Parts: sequence; structure tokens; C-alpha cells
Amino acid sequence: MKKIIVDEEKIRLDSYLAKKEENLSRSMIQKLLEEQKITVNGKVEKASYKVQLQDEIQIEIDPPKEVKLKPQEIPLEIVYEDENMLVVNKQKGLVVHPGNGNLDGTLVNAIMAHCKESLSGIGGELRPGIVHRLDKDTSGLLMIAKNDKTHIALSEQIKNRKVKKTYLALVRGIIAEEEATIHMPIGRSTKDRKKMAVTKKGKEAITHFKVLNRYTTSKASYTLLEVKIDTRKNPPN
Repeated sequence: MKKIIVDEEKIRLDSYLAKKEENLSRSMIQKLLEEQKITVNGKVEKASYKVQLQDEIQIEIDPPKEVKLKPQEIPLEIVYEDENMLVVNKQKGLVVHPGNGNLDGTLVNAIMAHCKESLSGIGGELRPGIVHRLDKDTSGLLMIAKNDKTHIALSEQIKNRKVKKTYLALVRGIIAEEEATIHMPIGRSTKDRKKMAVTKKGKEAITHFKVLNRYTTSKASYTLLEVKIDTRKNPPN
């Protein structure tokens, strides 16, 4: 149980905690508030509560669960590393983090072997150090947090869209446009639940692409694309 004596006033409870507790992300503070693990003067308050001078805030944080995963010596292509983070070029075919019935052979097992005890615990028991992810068959750069402070900082930058993500995709066929935007709802395919498809019941999805090159062989044609996914909730028309 952690106690904080408020030294400011007329500030929202969630904003005050985000300002004072660098080891707690805004999403974690919201989760603790929803679980009623944050009290003010012994009472449960909403995130919008305006704190007063000398208010006593108590924060109950459950101790992290012991990670049961085993480190495994899996080859990693590390393109950057310092005391706070590392950037890994994940190879195709490698699952990022374990799931039910799949507790080994993942990127997490590999970075546990590489980083030893130096990984953030915010991602949970099965996702230590994991800030974002890529699909199993997608290769590319992934940032790994070595401590909670770095994990929070990277997560906030991703949430606030300060991290720019660009993908390269080789697609079958020749695309006539030089660049365009696809604005269609994407959801689970009704024909194959393991795949995604355009569907009326899907979520809004906006993808911008630019043609980098076109290739034609005797057997098939392909187009190399630079792809950027628009994650804004209210993108411009």
C-alpha cells in the first residue's frame, strides 16, 4: 500500500497521479481506479475528483506474479540496445509472446535469455518488456522495454502517435495507382476465421499506400508498397 499526501489542489485525481507517479501509466491508473484500489481519505473517488491540499491518497498495487516462462537461447537480430531498451528485428515465423498452450519458442523467451533480470513487468506475466507486437508471419522492428519507466514512456508515445510505423508489403498483381488510401471496415472473415476481410460488421480501418516498384515475370506480377496505417480515431476526410 502506497500513501501520497496531496500538495496541490483543484486537479483531477487521475491527472495528479499521472504527474506524481512516473511508474504508473495513465491506463494503469484508470484500471486501479476502476478496481477501487485507489482511495482518497479512505473513500473511493472517481477519476474526475478534484484533489485538495492534504488529501491522503492510498494506492494498492498487487505484487507482480512470478514469471513462469523459461529463457531460451533463440537467435536475435538486435539493431540497438542501451540500459533502458533494445530494438529487435523480428524474423518471420516467430511469435512475439506466449499464449495458452504456447509457452516457449517465442520472442519473449528469447529476450528473457538475452536480458536476464532486466525486463519491465508492466506487460504482465506472459509479456515482460513487450510494448507493441507484430504478427507471427510479419518481420520488422520491435521495441523492448528493460524497465517499467521506459515501458510507460514508450507506451505513451505510441498512444499519442509520436511513434511512426511504416510497413513494406509485396502484393500479387500490378496496382495502377501511384498512391491511394483504402478506407474500409475490417473484421474476421466469415469464410475463414483465421483471416481478416472487408466486412460490414468490421471496425473502421484506414490504410495509406504508395507504390515503390512494380515487377513482372513470366509467371506473375507484383507490386512493392510502402504502407502506413492510420490509427487516429477521427481521421480527416
